[in-house]
Amino acid sequence: MKVRRERDARQKLARLGRLASDEEGIPNNGTKAREASAFDSGAGEETLLDGAHHTRGSKSLLVMKAKALQDGVHETEEERNLREEKELMRSITHRKALKTYQELAKGIEYSRTMPTGWKPPLRYRLASETENQSIREKFYIICSGNDIPPPVTDFKDMKFPPAILKVLENRGIRKPTPIQMQGLPVILSGRDMIGVAFTGSGKTTVFVLPMIMAALQEEIRMPLEGQEGPVGLIICPSRELARQTVEVIEGYTTALCEDGHPQLKCLLCIGGIDMKAQLDAVRVGGVHMIVATPGRLKDMLSKRRLNLDICRYMCLDEADRMVDLGFEEEIREILSFFKGQRQMVMFSATMPAKIKSFAESALVDPIEVNVGRAGATNLDIIQEIEYVKAEDKLPTILDALQKTPPPVLIFAENKRDVDTIHEFLLVKGVEAVAVHGSKDQEERSWAIDEFKAGRKDVLIATDVASKGLDFADVQHVINYDMPEEIENYVHRIGRTGRRGRTGVATTFINKDTSELALLDLKHLLQEAKQRIPPMLQALHDPTEELRGLESATGAKGCVYCGGLGHRIADCPKLRADTREQGRKNIDRFGRGGGGFGAEM
Repeated sequence: MKVRRERDARQKLARLGRLASDEEGIPNNGTKAREASAFDSGAGEETLLDGAHHTRGSKSLLVMKAKALQDGVHETEEERNLREEKELMRSITHRKALKTYQELAKGIEYSRTMPTGWKPPLRYRLASETENQSIREKFYIICSGNDIPPPVTDFKDMKFPPAILKVLENRGIRKPTPIQMQGLPVILSGRDMIGVAFTGSGKTTVFVLPMIMAALQEEIRMPLEGQEGPVGLIICPSRELARQTVEVIEGYTTALCEDGHPQLKCLLCIGGIDMKAQLDAVRVGGVHMIVATPGRLKDMLSKRRLNLDICRYMCLDEADRMVDLGFEEEIREILSFFKGQRQMVMFSATMPAKIKSFAESALVDPIEVNVGRAGATNLDIIQEIEYVKAEDKLPTILDALQKTPPPVLIFAENKRDVDTIHEFLLVKGVEAVAVHGSKDQEERSWAIDEFKAGRKDVLIATDVASKGLDFADVQHVINYDMPEEIENYVHRIGRTGRRGRTGVATTFINKDTSELALLDLKHLLQEAKQRIPPMLQALHDPTEELRGLESATGAKGCVYCGGLGHRIADCPKLRADTREQGRKNIDRFGRGGGGFGAEM
């Protein structure tokens, strides 16, 4: 009976987690003797429990954890920040590779690049690596990768047809820009590439001309028939950018056709346009090149109205913006329609590390070409910052419009402000048009065409017009408000100061502007050697206290958004993206996570 009582008591103690000695295999005869005497003297179970509790003492989990922390090596604040940044980067870069579903399922890996047969002239091939590197350093070109082709400093040496050279000359492009002299040889050689250069540096020419040459080569070898094509594909984040890219391509293809070359067809595949007209172009004689937005292209491929059977060239323009807008899954589905390997190139003015590492998963032995720092502003832009109260912004716009002759671009964060500014300027007699996402495609296209043709003096827009659009004659950009993300600021002011011309960017700030955005702006102005107003100079800069962290990571500023005034742990864009992801992941019908708890 006594043995049974003792066994029952010990089992109860084990359930309570107080028999650490026996669980760890450590003999404790003294304790057992005290427990036995407690039973013998009739002290009962309560005495035994108290004795076991005193025996465990510091074996409590909380005490053990505290002792371990006390005995361990103390982390400095800098080491803790470094560890947190590494953990954050590991979590945000851990994404599914940007490959087709078939390649992911079967583990298909491509190790060789796509052959094109293009080679630079002999004198470039015979040049030493030291000579090539001196040219790159002269034009601030930073390259990384294996077997990088030499930079070619003349369009004639790139072996383009005379018709294309004539178009370039008519557009005032006589010498290649830094991104063109290194980027064009890389793509013409068949290599995958990530291209990063400041706004207005001629990135569109870099990915358009190789696609035209690939389509021309295919048409000469074996002309396309109905329902065939495309040979090349360009994906853009906005309809306006896609339309502009098609206009650039058609300028070259028209000149080639007039010079006796085969006619090359380019299809604009975007939403807001009747799909039947797009399908008719494919049905009659096939199509050589397609410029598309992700949604409409995925729709046409899913309905089998298009195929990518012979497509061997794909470009993602403003690649970081497409991932930010949530087109990642659409791009992966589009890739699944390819029948084999394709040459892939990606371009943007801002390419944060988190996008770059993700993009590289889709590329084969890629070459990265940087002209300056990713996310830096164009040095041809004069940046002016003005403190303006919210109620004084509209009258101040009229004063700002007097700085330069038209055309002028005005950017605002939300659609309501765009409509308010538009109505105010019309009342004041200013010839203005407005563009934002709530307007239909026909009205948006008309507004941009009127502005480009010079029939309207002012274009008011949200950030839909800030990515990649080329307004050659714009001398002045006005930011009605400072965007939360510094990337959007860089793209906005990049609509001026293009093709080597000087531009002006005026930005309104006030007490409603977030401090992190102002810190990013301050560092951007310092980098571009611009005048920093007193209100920005007075801001406390926490990054000055984190110089050791900067040297330890080798990264300046935030690696998530590219802002120089904060680190990734304080990134507003990361917080916003995390909230958005959490909102998307809510189970609307499950009992957990705030769902409705209903049964389907």
